Amino acid sequence: MAEPNPVSDPLWNSDDAPDAVHLGVLGWVLVVLRGVPLALLVFGGLIILLAIRLIERPLFGIRRPITPFITQVVCRNAFRILGIGFRTSGDLMAERGAVVANHTSWLDIFALNARKRVYFVSKAEVAKWPGIGWLARATGTVFIERDRKKAKEQTLVFETRLKAGHKLLFFPEGTSTDGLRVLPFKTTLFAAFFADELRDFMYVQPVSVVFHAPAGEPDRFYGWWGDMEFGPHLLKTLGARRQGAVELIYHAPAKVSGFENRKALAAHCEVAVRHAHELARLEK
Repeated sequence: MAEPNPVSDPLWNSDDAPDAVHLGVLGWVLVVLRGVPLALLVFGGLIILLAIRLIERPLFGIRRPITPFITQVVCRNAFRILGIGFRTSGDLMAERGAVVANHTSWLDIFALNARKRVYFVSKAEVAKWPGIGWLARATGTVFIERDRKKAKEQTLVFETRLKAGHKLLFFPEGTSTDGLRVLPFKTTLFAAFFADELRDFMYVQPVSVVFHAPAGEPDRFYGWWGDMEFGPHLLKTLGARRQGAVELIYHAPAKVSGFENRKALAAHCEVAVRHAHELARLEK
C-alpha cells in the first residue's frame, strides 16, 4: 500500500540513511556490461549533439529543430541498456507551456526526455557541477538564480524560450525523494507563469513519475534523496541483478489564465500528480 503523503506523514526524514549497496561479483560484472555501453551512448550522443549544434545554432538561433531528437534517442536507449522497463500513458501537451513533475532521482531526467522533448529548469549551481553541468548546458537547460531581484530577467528568459516552442520542465518539490511519496509543491516558480507576457498563452502539464522497484528490493530502490552521493547510486542501479520499471502518467494540461494565482495552479498540479502516483504504486 502506498505510504501517505508528507502533509499527513511528517515522520519521513530526508536524512534517512540510504539502503546499503552490496554488489557482489555478479553485480560488478553487470556494472561493466551496462556501464561501458551507457557511457559510450551518453558521451557519444553528446559529441554528436555538440557537432550538430555548431551548425544548428547559427541557422536557427534559440530554436533547436534537430538536437533534441538526439537527446531523446539517447535517453530511450539508456533504459534499454539498463534493463529498466519504461511505459507511459496520457497525451503529450500540444500547447506552448511548461511541464511539472515529481522528482525521485537523476533517472527522472532520462525518463522525461525519453518521451517528450523538454528543456529542464535548474538552479544555477548545477551549471558548475562536473559532468552533469556540461550535459545540462549542452541540452539547453535553463539555469535560474533564487534571487527576487532577477525575477523579471528570468521571466523574460522563460518567455523567449516558450515562444520559441520549448517545453520547459520544472520539479516543484524542489528536491528529489525516496519515490514513495510526492512532497508539497513549492509555488515560487509558478509565479513566473502569471506574468503579463506569459499568462494568456501558457499551459502547464502535470506528470506523475512512478518508479517500481525490482522484485525483492525495497520500494525506495530508485530513490535518491538527502545527502546521497551520485556514484554509489549509479553503481547500485547498474549492478542490479533484476531491474524494475519507470512509469510516466501525463495529465490534462491546465491553462494558466484559468487559475486565480500561483497557489491555486500549484495545488491543482500537485493533486493531479499525487493522486495518480498513489494509484500507480498500489497497482504495482
